[in-house]
Order: sequence, then structure tokens, then C-alpha cells
Amino acid sequence: MRETISPILSEVLITDKEIGPLSSKIYAKIVEHILQGGFGSLGKLPAENELALTFKVSRSTIREALYRLKVDGVIESRKKAGTYVIKNPAQKLVRAVPIKNFNDIEKYYSFRSCIESGAAEAAAENHTEKDIDNLLIALDSLNKAMLSGSSGIDEDVAFHLAIAKASHNPFFVTTLETSIAPIRQFIELVRNIDDKKSNSRIEETQKEHSDIVEAIKRRSAREASAAVLIHVLNAKKRIFEGTILR
Repeated sequence: MRETISPILSEVLITDKEIGPLSSKIYAKIVEHILQGGFGSLGKLPAENELALTFKVSRSTIREALYRLKVDGVIESRKKAGTYVIKNPAQKLVRAVPIKNFNDIEKYYSFRSCIESGAAEAAAENHTEKDIDNLLIALDSLNKAMLSGSSGIDEDVAFHLAIAKASHNPFFVTTLETSIAPIRQFIELVRNIDDKKSNSRIEETQKEHSDIVEAIKRRSAREASAAVLIHVLNAKKRIFEGTILR
């Protein structure tokens, strides 16, 4: 049976104002559509030729975008059955506040720095021994993921959520879960296409994470907040250095 194009996806056209390689733009558009709950309950994508017609590009460009989605573990091809979504990269807020250009990224990181520095400050003041244990477990998982060469997206989000949970303030936790985490996953998925992390970048990021944990352990709210601000600022720099959106 011929798959039909979702009305939502048919409106998601590539514009000249968007930046980056064409296949990468399509990658980002398909991810955004997945985040919006597109492709129906079974998560089946339209055929390559239909996607090519929708985006007004060649099938080879579509294949490149789909290949990158497969590498990132978002979709899989099933013999004689088509291509299906197997992992939702995030959830709802990306629909309300899409990330499309540099200005959006700047605004996002300004928002993130406020929320996460506050969460770290509260974590330094309110954490329990169990919270520190959970933070160290999350940090270890993140370090292992980074050293293994995987994207480490899920582990990174889990680490920052562990900080929020250590604050014992449910508003920080909810904000991280429903807004910051989904958009971060979207940005990281897009960046991960072309960004192969060097050993120096991994070491730099690991130190930033360790500095945050150590400040929280010492119950130094000021240092914990400052460590997060440094990390978020550097994360933004890394996005601009490595992202396909540049």
C-alpha cells in the first residue's frame, strides 16, 4: 500500500534562510517531525521517492539523510516492510519552539544557563548522600559513553537530570525533563552527524562535568553555579564549532 505524506510534513519545506548541507537540513526536518509525533502510531516513514517529492530534492539526498538517521539509531529499514522510527529523539517542546537558526540557539542557551545554574546551586545546598551517589553513577556512565565513541546524548541528559533531582526542587526537574532535555537531544543529534569528538574535547568536557560534581559535593552553591555556567557556555561554543547548522 502506498504511504501518504503527512500534512504536517508536507508543510515542512526547506528554505534558503536555513543553513547547512541540504541532506542535513532534511535530517533535521525529519527529526523535528518525529518529535512532533509524526508518521503515525507505527512510526513508518514514507518511501524515498515520496520524501524526495515532498522536500523537492533528489532521492540520493534523501538517502543520505536517512542513512544518518539510521547511524544515530533513530530509524531502521525492515526488509520488504519499509523504514520505521525506532527511537523518539525527544518530545514535545521542539514543536512549540523549533531550533532553526543561530539566533534560536543563542536564546536556548541563555535559557538553559539560567535554569541549570540554579539547579546546581540548589543541588549544592540540598543534596543527600544518595544524590551524590546517583550523580557519580551518572557521571561514570557519561564518561564511559564518551570514551566509547558513542554520542552519549542520553547519558549526558541523565547526568544533568541527576543534578536537577539533587536540588530537591520539582520545578527544576520538570523544566529539565519537558523543555531543556528534548531540545538538547535535538541539537546534539543534529550536531552528531559531522562532529567527531577529539580526545582533547572529551577531556575538556569531562573536566567540566567533574568540576560541577565536586562543587556540589562541597556544598559550594556559588562554585556549582559558576561551574555550570562555564560548561553551558563551552557547550554553546562547541555547538557553533561543530554543528551542521552553521
